Amino acid sequence: MANSLFDPIELGRYTLKNRILMAPMTRGRSAAAGAPQDIVAQYYGQRAEAGLIITEAVAVSRLGHGWPGAPGLYTDHQQAEWAKVANSILSAGGRAFMQLWHMGGAVIPDYIDGAQSVAPSGVALSGEIPDRKGNPTAFVTPRALTRAEIVNIIRDFSNSAERAVAAGIDGVEIHAANSFLIDQFLRDSTNHRTDEYGGTVANRARFLLEIVDDMAARIGADRVGVRISPTNAVFGISDSDPKALFSHVAVALSERELAYLHVLEPSNESDSFMATTNPTLADHLRQAYAGTFILNGGLALKAGTAALVEGRADAVAMGAPFIANPDLVTRLAEGIPLAAPDQSTFYTPGPEGYSDYPNAQTAAA
Repeated sequence: MANSLFDPIELGRYTLKNRILMAPMTRGRSAAAGAPQDIVAQYYGQRAEAGLIITEAVAVSRLGHGWPGAPGLYTDHQQAEWAKVANSILSAGGRAFMQLWHMGGAVIPDYIDGAQSVAPSGVALSGEIPDRKGNPTAFVTPRALTRAEIVNIIRDFSNSAERAVAAGIDGVEIHAANSFLIDQFLRDSTNHRTDEYGGTVANRARFLLEIVDDMAARIGADRVGVRISPTNAVFGISDSDPKALFSHVAVALSERELAYLHVLEPSNESDSFMATTNPTLADHLRQAYAGTFILNGGLALKAGTAALVEGRADAVAMGAPFIANPDLVTRLAEGIPLAAPDQSTFYTPGPEGYSDYPNAQTAAA
């Protein structure tokens, strides 16, 4: 058992230099065609001190692409631009996994030429999401996917995983969290299907596990991680028995010997918009999952180290601190005060509040 977040760790086929991972954060700096701009390569290269960079969510298809400025990886042009990002990270001594998503019923017609979004069932999410111009827009009721379409989406995930590896990215993280398509299949508030993809816990987990199995066959299970958020209620999503559901998921994923399981679960005291009053499940899932377990949810150095020492995690993913502190690992190791990010530039275009944050040494010069 490690006692320090600065200790190396074996993750899949890789040895990471520390246990401080950069959590995936959508930042909206990609071009209209879904290809990352040059500043994206610069941004990630600056943060290569992280034991592992988990990129922002990357769409696996045009119909699953529904956030302003978010990237995709389903065309040759997108892949060529991601190769620049991979090279920037590698050249700086870092490693990266690419988070892959399909937004499902969270996609609004503005992004897909007026078409209706798709989901496991015709259940509208609650709340709003930005349109292409950043204006808050209410969700629409999606249509239920056919079985043939489900098979195609599974293939889309694997195709994007192969493209990521071909571009030089070390592996991929399947985004099964935060009320997007896979999470919509998992939870019974959004999955009302009566076929083999709905009803029982095992059936609702089938879509995720089929994606995992197909992807592992293509690029290797040790290059695949999964992220879940078992207790969040983003966009009104919920489940009648999250402990039973996510325990089943954790055990099933453990049997597949993946690179890791990544659990996002802010504490009930957190001010995160994803915090809920639901009982936390991370410690229970830690016992159910035999592989590398990554914990994320507002953990700083002290709390992250405690999670490590107490055996509640093997590594910790940090999000917002990496935004304004490209040299976050150095700052934490040397006790250098952290810079605060400018929330007004989280999703704006251009380098301001993105790739223009200096490291501590530069700031002091």
